[in-house]
Amino acid sequence: MSKIFDLESPLMSGLGKFADLIILNLITIVCCIPVFTIGAAITALHFVCLKMVRDEETYVIKSYFKSFRQNFKQATAIWLIELVVFGVLLFDIYLMGHAGITFPVWLPSALLAVDALVFMLGIHVFPLLARFENTVATTIKNSVMVGILTLPKTILMVIICAVPVVLIYFFEQVLAPLMLLIGISGPAFMCALLYNKTFKRFEPQQEDKDPDEWFIEPETAEEETECIKDNESLEGSGE
Repeated sequence: MSKIFDLESPLMSGLGKFADLIILNLITIVCCIPVFTIGAAITALHFVCLKMVRDEETYVIKSYFKSFRQNFKQATAIWLIELVVFGVLLFDIYLMGHAGITFPVWLPSALLAVDALVFMLGIHVFPLLARFENTVATTIKNSVMVGILTLPKTILMVIICAVPVVLIYFFEQVLAPLMLLIGISGPAFMCALLYNKTFKRFEPQQEDKDPDEWFIEPETAEEETECIKDNESLEGSGE
């Protein structure tokens, strides 16, 4: 019985991760309040969740804000691009219902389908930004590529992200407190379980020196070239 409550037991480890997810959820909610910071907040969330999935030693709050600061500019740029794309598509749907013009009945459904497709192909964009150093354009391009290459997992990630929204819509009074605690971090952690192996296929096979930083320091010019190739782009990989 005493082993169950040992600090390294599966039970205590699970409770520790659950507590970390609650902290992550609350921090993410606070950091999302200004709206324009949502991209950086979600990127930092995935940064910590991936480390938790890999059982890497990390300080949740310290790691979260470290990623938040480092990826703020790129994450904000990507978030604003997504906001504009979704805003245009949703505005078109709204316009069709209030313009007083008869449109083909399939057109609103087609626009919603495009919205869903954009979300699906962009679902890896913030996890990729949290893990790899790339330009904004390359990160978006890689997100589309990974989304297509791992389509079953991508669809499952979309479902996982949609579940809290659906549950809140139908059972708001019952589940609202639970969603406040793990409604964002819980799905992010489950998504990290799915894309973890995919990301490992594109990572240098070397040990991390700092548990709070994913950075490979090459010893030779040849190794530096290989590290740059591995970290700067996923393109060209047929796996």
